Amino acid sequence: MEWFTDRGVDLKIEEDGRVFPVSNQSSSIADCLLEFAQRAGVVFHLKSGVKRIEPLEQGFNLHMESGESHVFDRVLVATGGSKKMWDNLQTLGHTIVPPVASLFTFNIRDPRLKDLAGVSVPNVRITLPVGGFETEGPLLITHWGVSGPAVLKLSSFGARWMAQQDYRFTIFVNWIPDEDPEDLFEELNGYRKDFDFQRKRVVSNALYGLPLRLWKSLCTHARIPETANWSDLPKPVVRRLAETLSESSFQVVDKSTFKEEFVTAGGLALDEVNFQSFESRIVPGLFFAGEALDIDALTGGFNFQAAWTGAWLAGHAMVDSPFNAD
Repeated sequence: MEWFTDRGVDLKIEEDGRVFPVSNQSSSIADCLLEFAQRAGVVFHLKSGVKRIEPLEQGFNLHMESGESHVFDRVLVATGGSKKMWDNLQTLGHTIVPPVASLFTFNIRDPRLKDLAGVSVPNVRITLPVGGFETEGPLLITHWGVSGPAVLKLSSFGARWMAQQDYRFTIFVNWIPDEDPEDLFEELNGYRKDFDFQRKRVVSNALYGLPLRLWKSLCTHARIPETANWSDLPKPVVRRLAETLSESSFQVVDKSTFKEEFVTAGGLALDEVNFQSFESRIVPGLFFAGEALDIDALTGGFNFQAAWTGAWLAGHAMVDSPFNAD
């Protein structure tokens, strides 16, 4: 963070610990990195795919997609989730942990979410009892289901389990996680006799800071008539509303479409890497950084942190390595 702020990129820390540029533009980070790489004399060769890494007695021969080849003293693999590169690393003796998507959104087809795309809730609790996962945080309703930090965190925690389920499972959403479910029922039930609430239309007056469109949808699901006042509701209907607010179940039918996932869980096995230098324990002189490794984290800068920390250590180790004849 200090490195970026010293170079003119102001950062902000959100309540849940996520870090973003104040500009909210990813280009602020990318442009800063490119500018200082160029200042340092880095030479970029774009559209120069590496077909194969061939270890030599000293150094490596990189065979390019163009048919050319180039010899280097050391090589840093920072290709992200590249199947082609993982296959290459396997031929060199490395183990690849099977990759699965992580940090993805959930596809849900449910009438409660229809026409609510763009509606967000500042804090919900999502529980996946069968897998044993639970998260809290903001939730965003989309055209295809749900997204937002709470969903992305859950997908990260359960990435492998969800892949095994073919991305079909049931989640439970507590729209008011700060309220105990039984206390919530007692509070709602009290509105039936509360003078300030008795004559208020239930569906038209959202509570607990929920967006009105979402509140109306949840009330409809609880089978509350649009014209009903609080004084009109029988106790069982209030109980149904409380349960809807504290434990709405949704059937997830798929993850976000291919290539919209944020990161990949899986990659180069971590026990084959020296984490003081991020050098291969199998092939000396070969280094790694970022998602080529079996490392994945939550959204909000944590994957960048892992990638940049690894690259920093690898870069220094590559320069200081006694393997360098110069």
